[in-house]
Formats: sequence, C-alpha cells, structure tokens
Amino acid sequence: MTQPPAYSGSDSLHVSLVALPDAVVSTLAGIYDVMNGAALMGLLDRAPFRVEIVGEAAGPVRLASGVPIEVQRAIDSVETSDIVIVPSVLLGAEGWEQGRYPRLVQWLHQVYDRGALLCSACSGIFLLAETGLFDGKDATVHFGYARTFAATYPAVAIHPERVLVTSGRREELVSSGASMSWHDLALYLIARFAGATLAQEVARMFALQWHQDGLTPFIVFEGKADHGDGEVQGAQQWLKDHFSVAHPVEEMIKRSRLAERTFKRRFAAATGLAPIAYVQRLRIEDAKRRLERTDASIDEISWQVATKTRPSSGGCSNASPASPRAPIASAFASPNSLGLSANVDALQPDGPRFCRRVPRHVPTFGRYGASSGRVQAACLKRVALPSVAVTLRA
Repeated sequence: MTQPPAYSGSDSLHVSLVALPDAVVSTLAGIYDVMNGAALMGLLDRAPFRVEIVGEAAGPVRLASGVPIEVQRAIDSVETSDIVIVPSVLLGAEGWEQGRYPRLVQWLHQVYDRGALLCSACSGIFLLAETGLFDGKDATVHFGYARTFAATYPAVAIHPERVLVTSGRREELVSSGASMSWHDLALYLIARFAGATLAQEVARMFALQWHQDGLTPFIVFEGKADHGDGEVQGAQQWLKDHFSVAHPVEEMIKRSRLAERTFKRRFAAATGLAPIAYVQRLRIEDAKRRLERTDASIDEISWQVATKTRPSSGGCSNASPASPRAPIASAFASPNSLGLSANVDALQPDGPRFCRRVPRHVPTFGRYGASSGRVQAACLKRVALPSVAVTLRA
C-alpha cells in the first residue's frame, strides 16, 4: 500500500463513513458530527476533514434500528479515500455472516491499496476483518462480541479490554472498542491529522472524554466453562461461592484429589488462566460490584472479598461520598489489597505485554481523567497491568 495520508493544512482529508444495513445509527451519526466538528463550529478557516457517508448504492438505507439514513455516494464512485471508518454493527444471535458484502470488502481492499487508513468503531471490525488485512495484527472489539469475533476470525489477536488499537507498519489499521469508545477513535484521528490542540477543543465543545482507565471497568468476567474437564468444572463451581476464603487454590487442590502440578496444569489448559489468576478475577468482579452498589470503603471491601482479616487502621482513608465509583472500579484490583501474593506479571499468560497504553497521537486530558477522584482520594498509586488496572498502597 502507499503511504497513509498526511494533513497539510490546506487540503481537507477525505473520510468515507460506511453505511450498511447492520450499522448502528448513533455511532454513524456521532462520528459524522464529531469529525465535522471543526467545520460545524467554525474553529478553522478550512476544515481538516471532508466526511461523506458511502455505501453500496446512493440513496436511503435503513439501518439496524430501523432508522433510515442517506448514503451520499456509492462506493463505485469513490476510487480513493484518505480515511475509511466502519461504524458499529448490530449482530444477531447467529453472529456475523461472512460473505454478505463482497462489494464492500473488495472496495476496502482497493482503497487500502491506494493508501487509505482503515478504521472500525466497536463491532465494525467484523467487516474490516473479512478483508484479511487484520490477520496476524492486533485489534479490539466490543467485549460482548469478543468470543464471537475470536471464533470467526482466529487469525486476529483481539483485545476487548483496550479502548483503541493501532496496527500495521504505518499504523494504518485502527480499531476502537466497546460502544461509545468511538469518541476515542474520533479524537485520535483529529489529533493525528489536525493536531492535539484541535482535538482538545473538539473534546471540550462536545464534552467528550478519553477513556483513560480502559474498558476493564465495564467488562464482567465469565470464566470459560465449556471446556469439558469435569474436575475443573467442579472446582469452578466451588469457587463461585468460596473465592473469598483464605488459600482458595490450596482448597481446590485438596477437593480435587489431584496432584498439585496436575491440577494447576489442567485448570490453566481448560480455563486459559492459572488458578490464582482465576481467583483474582472473581474477587475483582465482586469488588467492582460492591464499589458500584454500596458505600463501603476500599478497606472494608478488601476485607469482604479476600482474606477476611480486617485491615490495619494505618490504611488510607475512604474517598469522599461524592467521588465517582463505577468508572474506577477496576482500579481496586490489587493483589495486595485483595490478599493475594501472586506475582502481578503472572496474572495473564502474556504478562505486561498488554499494559494499558495511549497511542502516541492522542492528547491526554489530565493524568487519569475526571473519573479517578476516588483513587486519588484513597491515597493509592496506580500501576498498569495486562487487562486490569492494579493499585498498590502508596
């Protein structure tokens, strides 16, 4: 492919926003307005982007929710485009049906070969992945579709906990995660091609905020249970009600009557997680729910979900009752505060490789964003981990 586009300040970059019957209207319309934000609000003499809604045919198309939208240009008349964005699509119970849009897939290949940046919002990656261009690359998708995507496109490394992923030698393949993380995609593209200053101004005008904490706070852990290993399934069932006991892994091994190494090997092979990591995930989920639904302090929740030993009085104070709780729930997940002694880098098979990172083009709006008040008020120091945000006592 040719070199990805670069905005010179004089010529507007052409953005093709793909409309297909499976598309979600809120994502499509939102991206259209935000990418046109500079022009709509008169922030620049010349708009950095020229956004067009494209599709297989010009004219009205009824989207997934039944709302019609006007396709401005047919893809047959769009030979080149600087940026192509596929909005989120709604999948039915049967999942994504490959081969429904051969013309779109062929066109995506064509514009990519001529230098286009290919982007997806949320589940729009299902269409882009059909091109094969993401094979062997990293991408993200809505966490609710992660297993379906992995089964449909096993050659793509999927990371549903990440907000934004750029791949390719020239960072020409871009995907954003669940639902409203299309905000992050739009701000990323504005920052990359028109500068961080404009991205910050658009973010202020539309009251958009970068998801600094990733998507882990929104993901509910569901352990893999369809592996067929009855011994491991029995251990998983027992853990649902006993993850908070002291030394749960040792208890599982005793109950299984297997040798320790055999049990740990079979458990990891069946669930994809080491036993201690599995326990950690269950405790994290319980802690998140308590943070969201109760007024209990972090120290109290730590006692409730882990060691059953009340913390010392020298711990940090609880946050103000006005501090937001749900968005920072994942920041509670500390092996120390939850009574685990595991090496934190061993909690995921790939270790620190998946640490949260913000793509280099994206401006940061504060160290942690507005949602981190409780973490700071609780005197906690943040450390990034694979797919959970870990906190250690300051």
